Amino acid sequence: MITIGIIAIFLYTAAWATLATRWRANLKQTPPPAYSKHYLWMWLVAASCHAAYLYAPLFHQHHLALDFLSAASHVMWLAGQILLITAITHRLESLNLFTIPFIALSLLLQLSVPVSEETKLVLMSGLGVHIFSALLAYSMLMIAAIQGVLLAYQHNHLHNHRPNALLRALPALQDMDNLLFRFISVGVALLSLALITGFIYLDNLFGQHVAHKTILSIIAWFVFSALLYGRWRYGWRGISATRWTLSGFGILMLAFFGTKFVQEYLLAP
Repeated sequence: MITIGIIAIFLYTAAWATLATRWRANLKQTPPPAYSKHYLWMWLVAASCHAAYLYAPLFHQHHLALDFLSAASHVMWLAGQILLITAITHRLESLNLFTIPFIALSLLLQLSVPVSEETKLVLMSGLGVHIFSALLAYSMLMIAAIQGVLLAYQHNHLHNHRPNALLRALPALQDMDNLLFRFISVGVALLSLALITGFIYLDNLFGQHVAHKTILSIIAWFVFSALLYGRWRYGWRGISATRWTLSGFGILMLAFFGTKFVQEYLLAP
């Protein structure tokens, strides 16, 4: 399985290099090389190998590694799948160019550190739904945060009348804004499912080891829900939407990765 992981990293790198060539041609407003249109296929094969490495233990041994680095690899892989699907109908070269290296890096770090037996979880049906919906929610809202940063950059430069080559490579401002709130809406729905299934299937959601994660996740849910309400009621967009998005994402990442980091690296015996 390690060999499959290494192949995935190699293909992610090839997909990124091919995409960079295509993106550079777009910036220069020249026709991209013919081979550059195949970067999505390279990415798809890389993602398939990545999935095989991540989920083979689930089918053969009925457990899933969810230590800090493995969880990051799961989140980045799921984020990649979301972007792959979205890229079929939207121009997302800038977002993909930024994200693919982090997907490859997360897998490389996972390959580099052995997984402790204590972090391997045996998944039953209800717990599996909770964990997978939570990982999907983190992935979707992470993409929303990256999209929000690009949107803020685009909004600031257009507002100050400072167009550049990067702005010309991005979709229209309205399309970027609509895409941001699509990501947030789906992310909030998935986070809601994760919280509901957590209350149903976990014995003590406010126990000593998960209380911080639960409370911070609920706060993040309220932040994103308030943003969606502000969008619907007051038409929030642009810089304001980005600030709310990054605030909610920061709280959510502190809930999940911050808690796992403290438990595995700072409090571990």
